[in-house]
Amino acid sequence: MNRILKYGLSLAAVILAVTSVIPEAQAQQWGGRGQRDVVMVTPDGQIVDYIPPGADVYYSRDRSGNRVLVDSYGRIVATEMRSRGYYPAAPSRDPYNNDPYNAENGDHSRYGSTRYIERGAVTGSIPRDASIDRQPLDQPYPDQQNGDYASIDPDQQAPQVEQPRTPEEPTITLKGKSKPEIVALQVFLDRAGISPGVIDGHMGSNVTKAIYAYNQMTGENLDPNNTDAILEQLRLSGGLPVVSYTITPSDAAGPYVAEIPEDYAHKALLPSLAYTSTTEALAERFHMDEAFLKEMNPGVDFTVPGTIIKVVNPGDPKTGTVAKILADKAKKQVFAYDDAGNLIAAYPASIGSSDTPSPSGTVTVDRVALNPGYTYNPKINFQQGANDKVLNIPPGPNGPVGTVWIALSKPTYGIHGTPEPSKIGRTQSHGCIRLTNWDATELAKMVKPGVTVEFVD
Repeated sequence: MNRILKYGLSLAAVILAVTSVIPEAQAQQWGGRGQRDVVMVTPDGQIVDYIPPGADVYYSRDRSGNRVLVDSYGRIVATEMRSRGYYPAAPSRDPYNNDPYNAENGDHSRYGSTRYIERGAVTGSIPRDASIDRQPLDQPYPDQQNGDYASIDPDQQAPQVEQPRTPEEPTITLKGKSKPEIVALQVFLDRAGISPGVIDGHMGSNVTKAIYAYNQMTGENLDPNNTDAILEQLRLSGGLPVVSYTITPSDAAGPYVAEIPEDYAHKALLPSLAYTSTTEALAERFHMDEAFLKEMNPGVDFTVPGTIIKVVNPGDPKTGTVAKILADKAKKQVFAYDDAGNLIAAYPASIGSSDTPSPSGTVTVDRVALNPGYTYNPKINFQQGANDKVLNIPPGPNGPVGTVWIALSKPTYGIHGTPEPSKIGRTQSHGCIRLTNWDATELAKMVKPGVTVEFVD
Protein backbone atom coordinates (compact mmCIF):
# COMPACT_ATOMS: atom_id res chain seq x y z
CA MET A 1 0.00 0.00 0.00
CA ASN A 2 2.86 2.40 0.88
CA ARG A 3 4.57 1.55 -2.41
CA ILE A 4 1.40 2.28 -4.39
CA LEU A 5 0.83 5.54 -2.49
CA LYS A 6 4.42 6.60 -3.02
CA TYR A 7 4.16 5.84 -6.71
CA GLY A 8 0.84 7.68 -7.03
CA LEU A 9 2.35 10.81 -5.45
CA SER A 10 5.42 10.54 -7.67
CA LEU A 11 3.35 10.17 -10.84
CA ALA A 12 1.10 13.05 -9.81
CA ALA A 13 4.17 15.22 -9.28
CA VAL A 14 5.53 14.33 -12.72
CA ILE A 15 2.25 15.07 -14.48
CA LEU A 16 1.90 18.31 -12.53
CA ALA A 17 5.42 19.30 -13.52
CA VAL A 18 4.72 18.53 -17.18
CA THR A 19 1.39 20.36 -17.35
CA SER A 20 1.99 23.29 -14.97
CA VAL A 21 2.04 26.78 -16.47
CA ILE A 22 5.58 28.24 -16.27
CA PRO A 23 7.31 31.16 -17.95
CA GLU A 24 8.15 30.51 -21.57
CA ALA A 25 11.83 31.28 -21.05
CA GLN A 26 12.11 28.50 -18.46
CA ALA A 27 10.60 25.70 -20.57
CA GLN A 28 11.39 23.68 -23.66
CA GLN A 29 8.63 24.83 -25.96
CA TRP A 30 6.90 22.55 -28.43
CA GLY A 31 5.82 25.55 -30.46
CA GLY A 32 2.40 26.99 -31.28
CA ARG A 33 -0.43 24.48 -31.62
CA GLY A 34 -1.09 25.52 -35.19
CA GLN A 35 2.58 25.38 -36.24
CA ARG A 36 4.18 22.31 -34.72
CA ASP A 37 4.44 19.01 -36.57
CA VAL A 38 4.03 16.80 -33.51
CA VAL A 39 2.19 16.99 -30.20
CA MET A 40 2.62 15.10 -26.96
CA VAL A 41 -0.68 13.65 -25.70
CA THR A 42 -1.20 12.54 -22.08
CA PRO A 43 -3.21 9.35 -21.32
CA ASP A 44 -6.31 11.45 -20.63
CA GLY A 45 -6.05 13.18 -24.02
CA GLN A 46 -4.50 16.51 -22.96
CA ILE A 47 -1.78 18.26 -24.95
CA VAL A 48 1.61 18.73 -23.27
CA ASP A 49 2.91 22.12 -24.46
CA TYR A 50 6.29 22.03 -22.77
CA ILE A 51 8.59 20.05 -20.49
CA PRO A 52 10.06 21.88 -17.48
CA PRO A 53 13.86 21.57 -17.24
CA GLY A 54 14.88 18.90 -14.76
CA ALA A 55 11.55 17.05 -14.84
CA ASP A 56 11.97 13.42 -13.79
CA VAL A 57 10.98 12.05 -17.19
CA TYR A 58 12.83 10.69 -20.21
CA TYR A 59 12.13 9.59 -23.75
CA SER A 60 11.66 6.01 -24.85
CA ARG A 61 9.78 4.13 -27.54
CA ASP A 62 6.82 1.83 -27.22
CA ARG A 63 6.46 -1.52 -28.96
CA SER A 64 5.09 0.17 -32.09
CA GLY A 65 8.11 2.48 -32.32
CA ASN A 66 6.29 5.62 -31.19
CA ARG A 67 8.30 8.06 -29.09
CA VAL A 68 6.89 8.27 -25.57
CA LEU A 69 7.59 10.32 -22.47
CA VAL A 70 8.18 7.94 -19.54
CA ASP A 71 8.57 8.62 -15.83
CA SER A 72 11.11 6.97 -13.56
CA TYR A 73 8.76 4.00 -12.96
CA GLY A 74 8.38 3.24 -16.67
CA ARG A 75 4.83 4.66 -16.81
CA ILE A 76 3.94 6.44 -20.07
CA VAL A 77 3.20 10.09 -19.29
CA ALA A 78 2.61 11.21 -22.89
CA THR A 79 2.78 9.81 -26.42
CA GLU A 80 4.16 11.70 -29.42
CA MET A 81 1.61 12.06 -32.24
CA ARG A 82 1.50 13.93 -35.51
CA SER A 83 -0.52 17.12 -35.05
CA ARG A 84 -2.45 16.53 -38.24
CA GLY A 85 -3.45 13.15 -36.84
CA TYR A 86 -4.57 14.50 -33.50
CA TYR A 87 -6.65 17.16 -35.24
CA PRO A 88 -7.80 15.06 -38.22
CA ALA A 89 -9.76 16.42 -41.15
CA ALA A 90 -12.97 14.71 -42.15
CA PRO A 91 -12.46 11.78 -44.55
CA SER A 92 -12.59 13.00 -48.13
CA ARG A 93 -13.07 9.66 -49.83
CA ASP A 94 -14.30 6.13 -49.37
CA PRO A 95 -11.63 4.52 -47.15
CA TYR A 96 -11.89 1.29 -49.13
CA ASN A 97 -10.97 2.77 -52.53
CA ASN A 98 -7.59 1.60 -53.80
CA ASP A 99 -7.60 -1.07 -51.11
CA PRO A 100 -5.24 -3.94 -52.03
CA TYR A 101 -7.88 -6.28 -50.61
CA ASN A 102 -10.55 -4.96 -53.00
CA ALA A 103 -12.52 -7.84 -54.44
CA GLU A 104 -13.20 -5.78 -57.57
CA ASN A 105 -9.53 -6.18 -58.39
CA GLY A 106 -9.98 -9.92 -58.33
CA ASP A 107 -8.90 -10.71 -54.77
CA HIS A 108 -11.87 -12.42 -53.14
CA SER A 109 -9.75 -14.10 -50.49
CA ARG A 110 -9.63 -11.12 -48.17
CA TYR A 111 -11.77 -8.17 -47.17
CA GLY A 112 -12.78 -6.13 -50.23
CA SER A 113 -16.02 -7.99 -50.95
CA THR A 114 -19.14 -5.99 -50.17
CA ARG A 115 -20.55 -9.11 -48.53
CA TYR A 116 -18.22 -8.57 -45.59
CA ILE A 117 -17.56 -4.83 -45.47
CA GLU A 118 -19.88 -2.10 -44.32
CA ARG A 119 -18.89 0.77 -46.62
CA GLY A 120 -18.38 4.30 -45.38
CA ALA A 121 -17.21 5.62 -42.06
CA VAL A 122 -19.17 4.33 -39.11
CA THR A 123 -17.71 6.38 -36.28
CA GLY A 124 -18.07 4.48 -33.04
CA SER A 125 -20.09 1.77 -34.77
CA ILE A 126 -18.99 -0.54 -31.96
CA PRO A 127 -18.89 1.01 -28.47
CA ARG A 128 -15.57 1.22 -26.67
CA ASP A 129 -16.94 -1.05 -23.95
CA ALA A 130 -18.29 -3.60 -26.42
CA SER A 131 -16.91 -6.54 -24.44
CA ILE A 132 -16.25 -5.05 -21.03
CA ASP A 133 -18.61 -4.27 -18.17
CA ARG A 134 -21.76 -4.53 -20.29
CA GLN A 135 -23.74 -6.36 -17.59
CA PRO A 136 -23.42 -5.93 -13.81
CA LEU A 137 -21.76 -8.59 -11.70
CA ASP A 138 -23.61 -10.12 -8.80
CA GLN A 139 -20.51 -9.37 -6.75
CA PRO A 140 -19.18 -5.84 -6.13
CA TYR A 141 -16.06 -4.74 -7.94
CA PRO A 142 -12.83 -5.15 -5.97
CA ASP A 143 -11.17 -2.07 -4.56
CA GLN A 144 -9.42 -0.59 -7.59
CA GLN A 145 -6.56 0.89 -5.58
CA ASN A 146 -5.58 -2.13 -3.58
CA GLY A 147 -6.70 -4.73 -6.12
CA ASP A 148 -8.01 -8.22 -5.48
CA TYR A 149 -4.92 -10.40 -5.51
CA ALA A 150 -4.99 -13.99 -6.71
CA SER A 151 -2.40 -16.48 -5.49
CA ILE A 152 -2.01 -19.29 -8.01
CA ASP A 153 0.47 -20.81 -10.41
CA PRO A 154 0.19 -18.48 -13.43
CA ASP A 155 -0.70 -20.46 -16.53
CA GLN A 156 1.65 -18.67 -18.89
CA GLN A 157 4.61 -20.22 -17.05
CA ALA A 158 3.65 -23.62 -18.48
CA PRO A 159 5.70 -24.95 -21.40
CA GLN A 160 4.32 -23.34 -24.55
CA VAL A 161 4.20 -26.52 -26.61
CA GLU A 162 1.46 -27.30 -29.08
CA GLN A 163 -0.54 -30.25 -27.84
CA PRO A 164 -2.06 -32.81 -30.23
CA ARG A 165 -5.83 -32.58 -30.46
CA THR A 166 -7.79 -35.77 -29.84
CA PRO A 167 -11.39 -34.84 -30.61
CA GLU A 168 -14.20 -37.29 -30.07
CA GLU A 169 -15.96 -35.87 -33.12
CA PRO A 170 -14.70 -36.18 -36.68
CA THR A 171 -12.65 -33.33 -38.14
CA ILE A 172 -14.65 -30.70 -40.00
CA THR A 173 -13.39 -29.76 -43.44
CA LEU A 174 -14.21 -26.50 -45.18
CA LYS A 175 -14.50 -26.54 -48.96
CA GLY A 176 -12.41 -23.77 -50.46
CA LYS A 177 -13.52 -21.09 -48.03
CA SER A 178 -11.75 -17.72 -48.01
CA LYS A 179 -10.61 -15.90 -44.89
CA PRO A 180 -13.64 -13.57 -44.88
CA GLU A 181 -15.97 -16.57 -44.98
CA ILE A 182 -14.15 -18.19 -42.06
CA VAL A 183 -14.29 -14.87 -40.20
CA ALA A 184 -18.06 -14.82 -40.75
CA LEU A 185 -18.27 -18.33 -39.27
CA GLN A 186 -16.18 -17.33 -36.25
CA VAL A 187 -18.27 -14.20 -35.63
CA PHE A 188 -21.48 -16.22 -35.98
CA LEU A 189 -20.31 -18.66 -33.29
CA ASP A 190 -19.05 -15.88 -31.04
CA ARG A 191 -22.40 -14.05 -31.13
CA ALA A 192 -24.19 -17.28 -30.23
CA GLY A 193 -22.12 -17.55 -27.04
CA ILE A 194 -19.98 -20.37 -28.43
CA SER A 195 -16.53 -18.84 -28.46
CA PRO A 196 -14.06 -19.76 -31.23
CA GLY A 197 -11.24 -18.09 -29.28
CA VAL A 198 -9.41 -15.31 -31.11
CA ILE A 199 -10.96 -14.44 -34.47
CA ASP A 200 -8.21 -14.84 -37.03
CA GLY A 201 -9.73 -16.20 -40.25
CA HIS A 202 -8.31 -19.71 -39.70
CA MET A 203 -10.26 -22.94 -39.36
CA GLY A 204 -8.48 -24.38 -36.32
CA SER A 205 -9.37 -26.79 -33.54
CA ASN A 206 -11.10 -24.09 -31.50
CA VAL A 207 -13.53 -23.41 -34.36
CA THR A 208 -14.18 -27.13 -34.81
CA LYS A 209 -14.94 -27.53 -31.10
CA ALA A 210 -17.22 -24.48 -31.24
CA ILE A 211 -19.25 -25.93 -34.12
CA TYR A 212 -19.96 -29.14 -32.17
CA ALA A 213 -20.83 -27.11 -29.07
CA TYR A 214 -23.25 -25.02 -31.15
CA ASN A 215 -24.91 -28.22 -32.38
CA GLN A 216 -25.22 -29.38 -28.77
CA MET A 217 -26.71 -26.06 -27.66
CA THR A 218 -29.27 -25.70 -30.47
CA GLY A 219 -30.01 -29.31 -31.39
CA GLU A 220 -29.24 -28.39 -35.01
CA ASN A 221 -26.35 -29.34 -37.28
CA LEU A 222 -24.51 -26.20 -38.38
CA ASP A 223 -23.14 -26.47 -41.91
CA PRO A 224 -19.97 -24.34 -41.88
CA ASN A 225 -19.80 -24.49 -45.67
CA ASN A 226 -23.17 -22.75 -46.10
CA THR A 227 -21.80 -19.20 -45.99
CA ASP A 228 -24.99 -17.63 -47.37
CA ALA A 229 -27.07 -19.02 -44.50
CA ILE A 230 -24.46 -17.90 -41.96
CA LEU A 231 -24.42 -14.37 -43.41
CA GLU A 232 -28.21 -14.22 -43.28
CA GLN A 233 -28.17 -15.23 -39.61
CA LEU A 234 -25.51 -12.59 -38.94
CA ARG A 235 -27.69 -9.96 -40.61
CA LEU A 236 -30.47 -10.83 -38.17
CA SER A 237 -28.21 -10.95 -35.10
CA GLY A 238 -26.23 -7.72 -35.27
CA GLY A 239 -25.16 -7.02 -38.81
CA LEU A 240 -22.12 -7.67 -40.96
CA PRO A 241 -19.19 -9.60 -39.50
CA VAL A 242 -16.71 -6.86 -40.47
CA VAL A 243 -17.43 -3.16 -39.93
CA SER A 244 -15.64 0.18 -39.86
CA TYR A 245 -14.36 1.74 -36.65
CA THR A 246 -12.86 5.19 -36.14
CA ILE A 247 -9.90 5.36 -33.75
CA THR A 248 -10.57 7.94 -31.02
CA PRO A 249 -8.06 10.16 -29.19
CA SER A 250 -8.70 8.02 -26.11
CA ASP A 251 -7.83 4.86 -28.07
CA ALA A 252 -4.56 6.38 -29.27
CA ALA A 253 -3.55 7.90 -25.93
CA GLY A 254 -3.98 4.79 -23.80
CA PRO A 255 -2.67 4.74 -21.13
CA TYR A 256 -0.16 2.14 -22.28
CA VAL A 257 3.04 0.78 -20.80
CA ALA A 258 6.21 0.69 -22.86
CA GLU A 259 6.72 -3.05 -22.32
CA ILE A 260 5.85 -5.88 -19.95
CA PRO A 261 8.96 -7.21 -18.20
CA GLU A 262 9.46 -10.92 -17.65
CA ASP A 263 10.84 -10.61 -14.12
CA TYR A 264 8.09 -10.55 -11.51
CA ALA A 265 10.07 -8.15 -9.33
CA HIS A 266 10.05 -5.67 -12.22
CA LYS A 267 6.36 -6.29 -12.83
CA ALA A 268 5.65 -5.46 -9.19
CA LEU A 269 7.16 -1.98 -9.65
CA LEU A 270 4.70 -1.00 -12.37
CA PRO A 271 1.44 0.79 -11.51
CA SER A 272 -0.47 -1.57 -13.80
CA LEU A 273 0.11 -4.23 -16.43
CA ALA A 274 -1.84 -2.35 -19.09
CA TYR A 275 -1.81 -2.86 -22.84
CA THR A 276 1.43 -2.01 -24.63
CA SER A 277 -0.08 -0.63 -27.85
CA THR A 278 -3.25 0.55 -29.53
CA THR A 279 -3.35 -2.58 -31.68
CA GLU A 280 -3.19 -4.88 -28.66
CA ALA A 281 -6.03 -3.00 -26.95
CA LEU A 282 -8.24 -2.87 -30.06
CA ALA A 283 -7.61 -6.51 -30.98
CA GLU A 284 -8.75 -7.64 -27.54
CA ARG A 285 -11.80 -5.37 -27.59
CA PHE A 286 -12.94 -6.90 -30.87
CA HIS A 287 -11.94 -10.50 -29.99
CA MET A 288 -9.25 -10.56 -32.67
CA ASP A 289 -5.74 -11.84 -33.08
CA GLU A 290 -3.48 -8.77 -33.04
CA ALA A 291 -1.53 -9.84 -36.14
CA PHE A 292 -4.81 -10.42 -37.96
CA LEU A 293 -6.02 -6.91 -37.09
CA LYS A 294 -2.87 -5.51 -38.69
CA GLU A 295 -3.30 -7.79 -41.70
CA MET A 296 -6.82 -6.47 -42.25
CA ASN A 297 -5.50 -2.90 -42.15
CA PRO A 298 -2.19 -2.89 -44.06
CA GLY A 299 -0.10 0.24 -43.70
CA VAL A 300 -2.42 1.83 -41.13
CA ASP A 301 -1.02 3.96 -38.30
CA PHE A 302 -3.22 2.92 -35.38
CA THR A 303 -1.89 5.76 -33.19
CA VAL A 304 -3.62 8.49 -35.23
CA PRO A 305 -7.09 9.52 -33.99
CA GLY A 306 -9.66 9.72 -36.76
CA THR A 307 -8.18 6.78 -38.68
CA ILE A 308 -10.85 4.45 -40.02
CA ILE A 309 -10.02 0.77 -39.68
CA LYS A 310 -11.75 -2.56 -40.30
CA VAL A 311 -12.60 -4.70 -37.29
CA VAL A 312 -14.80 -7.71 -36.71
CA ASN A 313 -18.18 -7.17 -35.06
CA PRO A 314 -18.53 -9.79 -32.29
CA GLY A 315 -21.82 -8.36 -31.05
CA ASP A 316 -23.07 -8.19 -27.48
CA PRO A 317 -21.79 -10.49 -24.72
CA LYS A 318 -23.87 -13.51 -23.82
CA THR A 319 -26.14 -13.01 -20.82
CA GLY A 320 -27.91 -15.41 -18.50
CA THR A 321 -27.46 -17.21 -15.19
CA VAL A 322 -24.98 -20.07 -15.03
CA ALA A 323 -25.75 -22.84 -12.54
CA LYS A 324 -23.02 -25.31 -13.52
CA ILE A 325 -19.66 -25.20 -15.28
CA LEU A 326 -18.10 -28.28 -16.86
CA ALA A 327 -14.36 -28.17 -17.61
CA ASP A 328 -13.50 -30.86 -20.15
CA LYS A 329 -9.76 -31.51 -19.90
CA ALA A 330 -9.57 -33.67 -23.03
CA LYS A 331 -11.44 -31.23 -25.25
CA LYS A 332 -9.78 -28.18 -23.66
CA GLN A 333 -13.19 -26.56 -23.48
CA VAL A 334 -15.45 -25.09 -20.80
CA PHE A 335 -19.25 -25.48 -20.93
CA ALA A 336 -21.70 -23.31 -18.98
CA TYR A 337 -25.22 -24.59 -18.21
CA ASP A 338 -28.33 -23.02 -16.68
CA ASP A 339 -30.33 -24.57 -13.84
CA ALA A 340 -32.40 -26.58 -16.35
CA GLY A 341 -29.29 -28.21 -17.80
CA ASN A 342 -29.34 -26.19 -21.05
CA LEU A 343 -26.00 -25.21 -22.57
CA ILE A 344 -25.84 -21.40 -22.73
CA ALA A 345 -22.14 -20.79 -23.48
CA ALA A 346 -18.91 -22.62 -24.32
CA TYR A 347 -15.30 -21.44 -24.40
CA PRO A 348 -11.96 -22.90 -25.55
CA ALA A 349 -9.61 -23.22 -22.58
CA SER A 350 -6.18 -24.26 -21.43
CA ILE A 351 -6.70 -26.72 -18.58
CA GLY A 352 -3.81 -28.28 -16.66
CA SER A 353 -1.01 -30.55 -17.82
CA SER A 354 0.46 -33.94 -16.95
CA ASP A 355 3.00 -32.28 -14.61
CA THR A 356 0.54 -29.88 -12.99
CA PRO A 357 -2.92 -31.38 -13.47
CA SER A 358 -6.19 -29.64 -12.79
CA PRO A 359 -8.37 -30.94 -9.94
CA SER A 360 -10.73 -33.85 -10.48
CA GLY A 361 -14.30 -34.04 -9.36
CA THR A 362 -16.53 -31.12 -8.37
CA VAL A 363 -15.70 -27.82 -6.69
CA THR A 364 -17.63 -24.55 -6.41
CA VAL A 365 -17.11 -20.91 -7.28
CA ASP A 366 -15.85 -19.12 -4.18
CA ARG A 367 -15.74 -15.50 -5.39
CA VAL A 368 -15.46 -13.36 -8.52
CA ALA A 369 -13.06 -10.44 -9.06
CA LEU A 370 -12.58 -8.14 -12.03
CA ASN A 371 -9.20 -6.52 -12.68
CA PRO A 372 -7.41 -8.65 -10.08
CA GLY A 373 -3.84 -8.31 -8.96
CA TYR A 374 -1.60 -11.33 -8.49
CA THR A 375 0.32 -12.37 -5.38
CA TYR A 376 3.54 -14.20 -6.18
CA ASN A 377 4.64 -16.43 -3.31
CA PRO A 378 7.65 -18.65 -4.08
CA LYS A 379 6.68 -21.01 -1.24
CA ILE A 380 3.26 -21.64 -2.79
CA ASN A 381 3.72 -21.02 -6.49
CA PHE A 382 7.07 -21.70 -8.14
CA GLN A 383 10.54 -20.21 -8.42
CA GLN A 384 10.50 -17.31 -10.87
CA GLY A 385 14.01 -16.08 -11.63
CA ALA A 386 15.87 -15.05 -8.48
CA ASN A 387 12.75 -13.87 -6.68
CA ASP A 388 12.52 -15.33 -3.18
CA LYS A 389 10.03 -12.91 -1.58
CA VAL A 390 6.28 -12.37 -1.81
CA LEU A 391 5.46 -9.87 -4.57
CA ASN A 392 2.19 -8.07 -5.20
CA ILE A 393 1.89 -7.75 -8.97
CA PRO A 394 -0.55 -5.03 -10.09
CA PRO A 395 -3.73 -5.58 -12.12
CA GLY A 396 -4.06 -5.26 -15.87
CA PRO A 397 -4.88 -7.26 -19.01
CA ASN A 398 -1.22 -8.27 -19.29
CA GLY A 399 -1.11 -9.58 -15.74
CA PRO A 400 -0.62 -13.26 -14.91
CA VAL A 401 -4.38 -13.80 -14.50
CA GLY A 402 -5.59 -11.25 -17.05
CA THR A 403 -8.71 -9.22 -16.33
CA VAL A 404 -10.75 -11.78 -14.35
CA TRP A 405 -10.24 -14.14 -11.42
CA ILE A 406 -13.01 -16.63 -10.57
CA ALA A 407 -11.72 -18.31 -7.42
CA LEU A 408 -12.69 -21.93 -6.80
CA SER A 409 -13.27 -23.67 -3.48
CA LYS A 410 -10.07 -25.67 -3.99
CA PRO A 411 -7.33 -23.27 -2.78
CA THR A 412 -5.05 -21.66 -5.41
CA TYR A 413 -7.24 -22.84 -8.33
CA GLY A 414 -9.48 -20.65 -10.43
CA ILE A 415 -10.84 -19.63 -13.82
CA HIS A 416 -9.14 -16.56 -15.20
CA GLY A 417 -8.01 -14.54 -18.21
CA THR A 418 -4.67 -14.40 -19.97
CA PRO A 419 -2.27 -11.93 -21.58
CA GLU A 420 -1.83 -14.33 -24.52
CA PRO A 421 -5.28 -15.03 -26.01
CA SER A 422 -3.97 -16.63 -29.21
CA LYS A 423 -2.55 -19.55 -27.18
CA ILE A 424 -5.84 -20.52 -25.54
CA GLY A 425 -6.81 -24.13 -26.23
CA ARG A 426 -3.44 -24.82 -27.85
CA THR A 427 -1.13 -25.01 -24.83
CA GLN A 428 -1.28 -26.38 -21.31
CA SER A 429 -1.63 -24.53 -18.02
CA HIS A 430 -0.43 -24.96 -14.45
CA GLY A 431 -3.69 -26.50 -13.31
CA CYS A 432 -6.13 -23.61 -13.55
CA ILE A 433 -8.68 -22.90 -16.28
CA ARG A 434 -7.41 -20.19 -18.59
CA LEU A 435 -9.72 -18.35 -21.02
CA THR A 436 -9.34 -15.28 -23.18
CA ASN A 437 -9.92 -12.09 -21.21
CA TRP A 438 -13.20 -11.38 -23.00
CA ASP A 439 -14.52 -14.92 -22.50
CA ALA A 440 -13.53 -14.88 -18.83
CA THR A 441 -15.28 -11.52 -18.39
CA GLU A 442 -18.44 -12.79 -20.08
CA LEU A 443 -18.50 -15.91 -17.92
CA ALA A 444 -17.79 -13.93 -14.73
CA LYS A 445 -20.91 -11.84 -15.27
CA MET A 446 -23.07 -14.96 -15.44
CA VAL A 447 -21.80 -16.75 -12.31
CA LYS A 448 -21.92 -16.16 -8.58
CA PRO A 449 -20.49 -17.92 -5.52
CA GLY A 450 -21.82 -21.44 -5.08
CA VAL A 451 -21.96 -22.35 -8.78
CA THR A 452 -20.60 -25.88 -9.23
CA VAL A 453 -17.56 -26.55 -11.40
CA GLU A 454 -17.01 -30.14 -12.52
CA PHE A 455 -13.70 -31.29 -14.00
CA VAL A 456 -14.03 -34.09 -16.56
CA ASP A 457 -10.95 -36.11 -17.60
